[in-house]
Amino acid sequence: KNISDFSLNITDCTQVIVPEEVFFTVAAAGILENLLILIAVVRNKNLHLPMYFFICSLAISDMLGSLYKTLENIFIILCKMGYLTRHGDFEKKLDDAMDSMFILSLLGSIFSLLAIAADRYITIFYALRYHNIMTLRRALVILAIIWTFCAGSSIAIALFSYEAATVIPFTILFPLMMFFILCLYVHMFLLARSHAKKIASLPTSTVHHRTNMKGAITLTIFLGVFLCCWAPFVLHILLARFCPHNPYCACYMSIFHVNGTLIMCNAIINPMIFAFRSPELRSTFKKMICCSR
Repeated sequence: KNISDFSLNITDCTQVIVPEEVFFTVAAAGILENLLILIAVVRNKNLHLPMYFFICSLAISDMLGSLYKTLENIFIILCKMGYLTRHGDFEKKLDDAMDSMFILSLLGSIFSLLAIAADRYITIFYALRYHNIMTLRRALVILAIIWTFCAGSSIAIALFSYEAATVIPFTILFPLMMFFILCLYVHMFLLARSHAKKIASLPTSTVHHRTNMKGAITLTIFLGVFLCCWAPFVLHILLARFCPHNPYCACYMSIFHVNGTLIMCNAIINPMIFAFRSPELRSTFKKMICCSR
């Protein structure tokens, strides 16, 4: 808030305000859609596979992001109504908890995408050994490690968010992990293209290869959507920490509400990609709708 007030004095850019009704509508849609993904995977035993468990991990991260923005808006409304103050001890602890939830959502999304990318890589290039390499138990262990690390990191970053030594590693982690995932995908597609020429004469192998490549393309779409939705907010954090008094930085920070809306849009878009690209999930959704009717 202090940065926003100060930015009005050093820039002519008008602060863009997104109506609270839009926040609540988008957040609620994101929570419901991702909850539907979780229910579909739980109910359909054919979806009890490592890949879908990693997708569920991504869905939980998206739900946390939407829940964070929903609770944040509720607390802002309570502050405007006078039920909460902006500088009390309880509000400070509440703010730290909210920041921790936001960071947990971001880290959970990054590492879930990394796990999905690694799973696709093994599926394509170690297809015959996949079930030995990526067992269900091993996938659950990986998810337990990911969420334990993310939970610990989110608490530490939220508590020491005013220290540059904390902000810098957090902001560096985002582009570093994205670059690593991107390199993994580039390597995946280059090798897949080479393998496709070798197995073109084998019909069954070709079908299996096309199926795996379809999964890789789907995850590439996930990565692109994730970057478009989260990168503007991460950039906002960097600018707010290192150049809050610069007019150009302040002008960019005037669209803070738009960047927050993009985060919640990511939670809506991902389930749509799941439903559109996965025949098994589409079939499960149809059965769920028919049973409910």
